[in-house]
Amino acid sequence: MSDSRKRHEALLYHAKPKPGKIEVVPTKKYATQHDLSLAYSPGVAEPCLEIKRDKNNVYKYTTKGNLVAVISNGTAVLGLGNIGPEASKPVMEGKGLLFKIFADIDVFDIEVDATDVDKFVETVKAIAPTFGGINLEDIKAPEAFEIERRLKEELDIPVMHDDQHGTAIISAAALKNALEIAEKKIEEVKIVVSGAGSAAVSCATLYLSLGAKAENIIMFDVNGLLHESRDDLEQNQKKFATNKQYANLAEAMVDADVFLGLSVGGIVTPKMVQSMARKPIVFAMANPVSEISYEDAVASRDDIIMATGRSDTPNQVNNVLGFPYIFRGALDVRATKINEEMKMAAVNALADLAKRAVPEQVNIVYDEVSLSFGKDYIIPKPFDPRLIYEIPPAIARAAMESGVAQEPIEDWDKYREELMDRSGSGSKEIRLLHNRARRNPKRIVFAEADHLDVLKAAQRVYDEKIAKPILLGDKEVILELKAELGFEAEVTIIDPKTAEEKERRERFAESYWQSRQRKGVTFFEAKKWMRERNYFAAMMVNEGEADGLITGYSRPYPSVVKPILELIEKDKGVTRVAATNLMLTKQGPMFLADTTININPTAKDLAKITQYTCVLAKMFGMKPNVAMLGFSNFGSTKSESSQKIREAVDYMHKNHPDLVVDGEIQADFALNPEMLAKEFPFSKLNGKKVNVLIFPNLESANITYKLMKQVDGAESIGPILLGLSKPVHVLQLGASVDEMVNMAAVAVVDAQEREKHLNSQKAE
Repeated sequence: MSDSRKRHEALLYHAKPKPGKIEVVPTKKYATQHDLSLAYSPGVAEPCLEIKRDKNNVYKYTTKGNLVAVISNGTAVLGLGNIGPEASKPVMEGKGLLFKIFADIDVFDIEVDATDVDKFVETVKAIAPTFGGINLEDIKAPEAFEIERRLKEELDIPVMHDDQHGTAIISAAALKNALEIAEKKIEEVKIVVSGAGSAAVSCATLYLSLGAKAENIIMFDVNGLLHESRDDLEQNQKKFATNKQYANLAEAMVDADVFLGLSVGGIVTPKMVQSMARKPIVFAMANPVSEISYEDAVASRDDIIMATGRSDTPNQVNNVLGFPYIFRGALDVRATKINEEMKMAAVNALADLAKRAVPEQVNIVYDEVSLSFGKDYIIPKPFDPRLIYEIPPAIARAAMESGVAQEPIEDWDKYREELMDRSGSGSKEIRLLHNRARRNPKRIVFAEADHLDVLKAAQRVYDEKIAKPILLGDKEVILELKAELGFEAEVTIIDPKTAEEKERRERFAESYWQSRQRKGVTFFEAKKWMRERNYFAAMMVNEGEADGLITGYSRPYPSVVKPILELIEKDKGVTRVAATNLMLTKQGPMFLADTTININPTAKDLAKITQYTCVLAKMFGMKPNVAMLGFSNFGSTKSESSQKIREAVDYMHKNHPDLVVDGEIQADFALNPEMLAKEFPFSKLNGKKVNVLIFPNLESANITYKLMKQVDGAESIGPILLGLSKPVHVLQLGASVDEMVNMAAVAVVDAQEREKHLNSQKAE
């Protein structure tokens, strides 16, 4: 993507459809006059009086207990430096978004126009009653140290400067595990640090808490070695000043056990890494360019343990592993501060989590056969779903044990369940899907690329490295639209009707005719159909010239799915094709089937649809829990529809006892665990979170998923065709750009799975 295109896309993202990235959403009813009289006058007086009587009631009646302020004065923003409070606001909103999506913490971003320490501290103290915690962000050193110190002393809520402590906590956890793998003791290792800003000093300070010796830490800043003879050092840097003599960084790294880089890119050479001690630990965390690239570092010696700040290499030291979960745990026990015990609890919890068996969902997302503790996996992955229910309890427990918790947790099992419920955000599933697709992008045909929205989607998947798009359609129109969008990348463009595609059309027609000549298709018709893009695109997939296909944006679903079903064979053993929609709901992801193909499936059809949908759910790393829905519960009526569902359930119980399936059951009982347990304690779904809904007919499934989209705001990925032998998926008419991007990602993951299966068969 060109720089101008990146700039345009970034500005558009922040400006549309409404400016900014966060908003305030009401959590109470407000439709009637009665609701409003409770929300404001006169009803609001009652909680006000209760809070006046006991200030702690503010946590009971307001959002304070789940509200964090992200506060900056814009003096040290990302790589932009001192850009001022207004210019820092997009970054602070972004931090607020991360708090919400990873830990379900609400945020107000506060940009303070004050560089004077006293004025800044007084401002934050004055607004602190609003919040349950304060996250300081992008404040330049040395003022950041003094600001944090004073606020921690003078406020009774958690305060943390993430730029300092976030990186320190994550890198300390990584260091702890790296030393274990290298079989080295922290009190004995020589540590060389490039950089002496707030993050580097905080990292080194936390390493001391782990057991490192100050005399073994050698630190450099832009002016060279931090030596005792220097008179320009800040107070917080002086404890790392040495009396040893090193002319430069290269000389200091000789026989070093650990290198920590929080400085600038490209300052470490392979030769410097080669001079380090056995099994060297290199954390090159400058962004976007590391002090030494991962490729150069691992090529320089095979015993290295390497981490960076980048997402495209193993062992990413990413602050998002820390701050959302640290504040989550602190808020949940109403901690008065984030102390050293809580930070060390985070270090140990992260380090321990990396040593445990990794959920299959994480392996799938990162395209790994089996991630396991070792030099390429010393720290958990950012998308590990266990983070939300493993790290906050460790923080909360440390707060309680160190005496700073005001509301101790008594039922830890219940607390973990509450944390799991907080992670039901659909957008996370989309991130996981896209991340997985990027691991091994495939060639995906966009059969209607001469439509603006389709081309936008193709551009997105190219820019985000989700897929390698192949553009089908009127070439002149596509080129004009590409120019309009600033889509400058060289991608394959094919116009099936042109003379230059004659040879391929003839070849495809011959293949199509051979497969359909006994089903009424003549060779003349086959040649005619190959000028039609959906036939042509499907043949590209059949002939191995593309890995997948998405189509259907501009035409009614039945007219598009017909050629697909004619040209693409069913999977082995499949008798009937079906479709499911993955709905990203507030209760978590749910698969709904059959949403587009089978009008009135038989009991046997329902059983097959259930099997296909379960396979898809497993492909997404989910264990399927299936409710077969009806208008009655477990035989309470004798209708034909209910009998059909019961027969399908009986078939599944008899032939697939390993799957959790039950019904017929009404939707409210399936989705409400308390109702189900009370009325039907015998159900196989008891104690399970239902994530697959099988409907008795097409009407009910199609209506339901569209209602969920429009009324509840659930995001939909689909329809995803089930039972075909190739990754081909048909969009709903007028699908949005986001829906097309998501379906392209599904097609890529589908192709990845088929490739794995084929390779495993060859290996056998």
